[in-house]
Amino acid sequence: MTKMQKAKIKMQFNETIVSFHASFFTKVKNSANDKSKFKEDFNKRLVKFSLEILQFSDKLRKDRLFWPIVDQLIRSATSIGANVIEAKSSSSKKDYIKFFEIALKSANETKYWLILIRESRKELKDKVNNLLLEVNQISKVIASSILTLKGKK
Repeated sequence: MTKMQKAKIKMQFNETIVSFHASFFTKVKNSANDKSKFKEDFNKRLVKFSLEILQFSDKLRKDRLFWPIVDQLIRSATSIGANVIEAKSSSSKKDYIKFFEIALKSANETKYWLILIRESRKELKDKVNNLLLEVNQISKVIASSILTLKGKK
């Protein structure tokens, strides 16, 4: 093999490496953008869910019997988003995970209050089922995040 052929092979090899690095860093950058977009969309989804609960609760509050339940529903449902947002300012990974675990517990509590309302007010079944569907999906995202953060996924 001549020096010219060796130089050409070396140049092709270097171009391949440069191309690989450029491709890799573009994928990493896009992945980071995708994560950032997902987090932003998820935070908006949490706010929207809290607002839906507030509107739903306002209608339900007309019945005095439901006042304590509505209060608990509002506390637990709005706590989900508050804890996910609060996690951003945590001082450690352990602290960050703890906020997500609290958010998951709040989501589970929210399910309980919604089921209680659904079973006692049959005319609200469709609306409650929609809220339950949303809180179930939110719970799955949070639970998946916890597993990922703990390195179990």
